[in-house]
Amino acid sequence: MAVAARWDDDVTVVSPLTAHRAGNEDYLDLMKRILTNTIYQDPPVSRAEAAFDGDRRATGQDWPSVAHTMVGRARLDNVHACAATAITEGVPGDLVETGVWRGGTAIFMRAVLRAYGATDRLVWACDSFEGMPVSGPDSHPSDQQTRLHLANAVLAIPLEQVRANFDVYGLLDDQVRFLKGWFRDTLPTAPIERIAVLRLDGDLYESTMDTLDSLYPKVSPGGFVIIDDYQIPACREAVHDYRDAHGITAPLTRIDQWAVFWRLPGSTRDERGDDGRQ
Repeated sequence: MAVAARWDDDVTVVSPLTAHRAGNEDYLDLMKRILTNTIYQDPPVSRAEAAFDGDRRATGQDWPSVAHTMVGRARLDNVHACAATAITEGVPGDLVETGVWRGGTAIFMRAVLRAYGATDRLVWACDSFEGMPVSGPDSHPSDQQTRLHLANAVLAIPLEQVRANFDVYGLLDDQVRFLKGWFRDTLPTAPIERIAVLRLDGDLYESTMDTLDSLYPKVSPGGFVIIDDYQIPACREAVHDYRDAHGITAPLTRIDQWAVFWRLPGSTRDERGDDGRQ
C-alpha cells in the first residue's frame, strides 16, 4: 500500500483530452451507449448487485452480464480522444488493445476509424481468448496471489464470439486483426509495425510487462499509451518498473479511478532517445 501511495503521487489529475469535432460524433456517442448497454440496462454478473446501477456502469465498476465492454463511459471517452487526436494530427500507426474481453473497446476503436474516415490503419485485438492465466509459484511475485483465473467463467470469451460481436456492429472487416494467445508467446513476433494508440488491459504484472516490452518500442512519437488496470497494484508496479527502466518521464494522467494514460513526446523518433522508448 505504501508503494501505491508513492506512485499515486506521480499521477497528474487533469481534464481529459477533448475529442475533436470532426467525424460523426453522434454515431460515436451512440456506440458508447450501446457498448456499455446503458440503453437496455442489463444487470451486473454479481448476484450481490442484482439491479443495474447507472453510476457504476458509467464508471466501469461492474461486470455487465450482456454489455460488450466493462470499461465505462470515461474510458471510452479517453479512447475516443486519443484515437481522434492521433488521426487528426497524423500520428502514424494502428490502434492496439491487449486484453479485449467481449471486444467492446476494440470495437469502439474500429468505430472511431470509420467515423473519421481513416482507412489506412488497423485495429488489433490481442487476447488469449481463454481468460486469465493460472497464477502460481512460477509467476512473478506480484501475481502469485492473484486469483483472477477463478473468474474465467465470465472472463474467458472465445475468439469466435468476439468476432461475432464485431460483426453485429458491421465492423468486422479487413481493418480488424485478431491475435490469439498468451502475450509472452504472441506479442514478440506480432506483425504490428507502428502504433498510434496502445491500450493495455491485462490486469497482471506479467501481462502488462510482456505488452510493454514487445509493443512500447513500436508506439510512434505523439502516440498514446493507456493503462486500464492501473489501480491494480501488480499492474501499477509493472508500469513503473518499465518506465523507470527506460527513463520514461511523460506524465501520467488519470482517466477515472482505475485507469491512466500518457502521451509520448516529440514528432520524430530521435526525440524519444537512443533506444526509441522516451
